[in-house]
Amino acid sequence: MTPSEPASGQRLISLGFSNAGHFITHLLMLLYPTVVLTLGAEFGLSYGNLLSLSLPGFILFGAAALPAGWLGDRWSTRGMMALFFFGCGGSAILTGLATSPLGIAVGLGLIGLFASIYHPVGVAWLMGIAKNRGRALGFNGVFGNLGVAFAASVAAALTAWIHWRAAFILPGVLALLAGVAFLWLVRSTGYRKSPRALSGGPSGATPDMWRVFWVLSISTVCSGLVFQSTTIALPKLFDDRLSGFAGTVVGVGGLVTAVYVAGSLAQIISGFLMDKLPLKKLFVVLNLTQVPLLVLAALHEGTALLVVVWLMVFFSMGTIPVPDMILARYTPVRWRGTVYGARFVLALGVASVAVPVVGMIRDTTGGFALLLYVLAGFAALGSVAALILPPDPAPGMAAEAAPGPLAPVMLPAEPGEAGASA
Repeated sequence: MTPSEPASGQRLISLGFSNAGHFITHLLMLLYPTVVLTLGAEFGLSYGNLLSLSLPGFILFGAAALPAGWLGDRWSTRGMMALFFFGCGGSAILTGLATSPLGIAVGLGLIGLFASIYHPVGVAWLMGIAKNRGRALGFNGVFGNLGVAFAASVAAALTAWIHWRAAFILPGVLALLAGVAFLWLVRSTGYRKSPRALSGGPSGATPDMWRVFWVLSISTVCSGLVFQSTTIALPKLFDDRLSGFAGTVVGVGGLVTAVYVAGSLAQIISGFLMDKLPLKKLFVVLNLTQVPLLVLAALHEGTALLVVVWLMVFFSMGTIPVPDMILARYTPVRWRGTVYGARFVLALGVASVAVPVVGMIRDTTGGFALLLYVLAGFAALGSVAALILPPDPAPGMAAEAAPGPLAPVMLPAEPGEAGASA
């Protein structure tokens, strides 16, 4: 066995579980916006009141990202990923067993808490092991998108065919099994403590690092609000405006899944483009496309709405991995989990306000036109913020350096091991 063989096996495991984790994160976080369509009769609450039960989960999904990233950098990447799988699985099962609105809110809050681990830890992990980062982020994004996509149909199908509780319990069991497989496969490949193989970033803070961080924070807060609001509202939007197409909750879930599956191709394309085009220009253009599409979505229904929403989702998903690539260019490896965590606190934490806003606007106005117009304004603001990013470095002068072909790309070593501060 050559020395490179274990590294290759470990790289495949790392990439596989990073992708699986992204799928599980978004699947579990977005089951409830479809399940909630069926809970009104059982609990006697309005759509807006029921939807607000998910607010603690969305707040923790963002707010807990910073400590999760810090622990990933300082304690253990493997330990945090194991905690992610087992915590998410157990929390989803607890939600499915809840017998009151308070119990549902607690369960959804715990899902958000443990799901917050993925983005700062899993993305930093991915950026450390990937050779072609743009491509790796693109494919990783597809798995996240598939989680978003299948959340609606999984929730709808399990609710219609079994019970709404099954919509949480069975995906929770899936997450637990993934955690068991993660621990078993990491050990079975002969993983051993070894020097950290993360590379591809500056050795210390760069002059533009904090400028990039704050600009991306503003821009991604705006895009996060757009993505979170539309994702939460889409099942109800389709239920309102596509009743002739959807008919039942299963039909609504199927349409939402179809839109997101078709849109997931965007991150593969975006991944290839990130390796070829200036990141700043790509980020500005992708943000800017959202403005007219959100306005058009407010004005249409039926088949035209489906087409517009698909385009809106396509360009929105294409935008998602670009900030991570930009941050990797300017952020030292040893800070990466913490910096990603801080960005996700701002982006996902602020985006959690989408939950009460979506419910309030729907209950107050009877539709989503006002919401879509407001989101178009945030998309425009995000595009303006992206223009403030520093220009892309000239070829050969970029702050990041791709991992060399002979670098032993392995599961990241834990803090305290030899070379861990490199």
